[in-house]
Amino acid sequence: MSDKAELHYNGNVYQLPIIEGTQNEKALDISRLRGESGLITLDKGFKNTGSTESAITFLNGEEGILKYRGYSIEELADKSSFVEVSYLLIYGELPTAEQLKSFQAEITNHTLVHEDVKSILDGFPSKSHPMGVLSSLVSSLTAFYPMSLDPNRSASEVNGTIIRLLAKLPTLAAWSYKNRMRQPVVYPKNSLDYCSNFLRMMFALPTEEYQINPVVAKALDKLLILHADHEQNCSASTVRIVGSSHASLYTSVSAGIAALWGPLHGGANQAVIEMLENIRRDGGDVEKYVSRAKDKSDSFRLMGFGHRVYKNFDPRATIIKKAADDVLKELGVDDPVLDIAKTLEEIALNDEYFVARGLYPNVDFYSGIIYRALGIPTDMFTVMFAIGRLPGWIAQWKEMRENNEPIGRPRQVYTGYTSRDYVTIDKR
Repeated sequence: MSDKAELHYNGNVYQLPIIEGTQNEKALDISRLRGESGLITLDKGFKNTGSTESAITFLNGEEGILKYRGYSIEELADKSSFVEVSYLLIYGELPTAEQLKSFQAEITNHTLVHEDVKSILDGFPSKSHPMGVLSSLVSSLTAFYPMSLDPNRSASEVNGTIIRLLAKLPTLAAWSYKNRMRQPVVYPKNSLDYCSNFLRMMFALPTEEYQINPVVAKALDKLLILHADHEQNCSASTVRIVGSSHASLYTSVSAGIAALWGPLHGGANQAVIEMLENIRRDGGDVEKYVSRAKDKSDSFRLMGFGHRVYKNFDPRATIIKKAADDVLKELGVDDPVLDIAKTLEEIALNDEYFVARGLYPNVDFYSGIIYRALGIPTDMFTVMFAIGRLPGWIAQWKEMRENNEPIGRPRQVYTGYTSRDYVTIDKR
């Protein structure tokens, strides 16, 4: 097989090298195409364009495969912890016992945020969306750590920024929730593990002792692992392209949070619960909405079913379904919205229409159920997603910087006016 492809255009032949990845993915290298031929490619949404070569995450949507650094998501979710997976994504290898202990200790020592952050938080109205608050607070960290503005500092200094961000994001996320609820903030308790500490900061009140439910903490830890990275998605690509301008890690992650906020990306699990609530308000007739979903002339679509990347099944959904079942059983939640979700799940898993089209309940469906059962408001769902995706964003930013990748600068095909004459108007 040739290692080049040929493009014939305007009487000339241009050689396009074929790049092959370690999982036999093939790509045409067009990096010299414009300079040699004057041509660019047009790929709206970059659906068929590789923006980088990355060693972090492998995703095969046709076969339902997701791997972090070569490890299957199934094995990591079963055997690892979120902190351990974070180390793997960021530094490339699973930590030794000593490395993991040191990594956990470093994170624990930086969970507190500067007291002035509370002044910033108090400036947001209680109706502010937590994602907007979180993005702003992360960006504000550059003011408290001005040395972080230069991403070209020593590796140890950059690593300090990484540790601080991993440590402080759960605190900032929990405080954005407290701001929404107009409750006093709860400071981290460093004797607790990563997820338990976050749950306490979310739900405890300063005057009472909050009891951690180990089933809930375990389910949250697993869910964060499943969300930790997902190749070159919208928010990861945003982090990389912002970072390519040599913006700081805090600024780049703040931009990633903003990208994740959109309902077509991180807001999908929120859309699931909103759909279920609409079904309940309409009488709870699940069969009616299933019929509407099958009707091509109806604009209604089931949220949380199928996936734009995974064509047959989402490997993460299989894992998180059990966690969702465990949480519902443990908490014994009596919620008509979750009853509708279970009915809808049963139909989708057994109805030939859904099975034939790969419209299975995905990770957004089950994560929405878990967050609802925990009493987390729907507009906080995307914040939970951001906590999970943080190590992936950091790994993507770090890889981009270490590879000395150039500033991102997509091209366009201009379709506007060619030339227009300026007409002076009487401005008196």
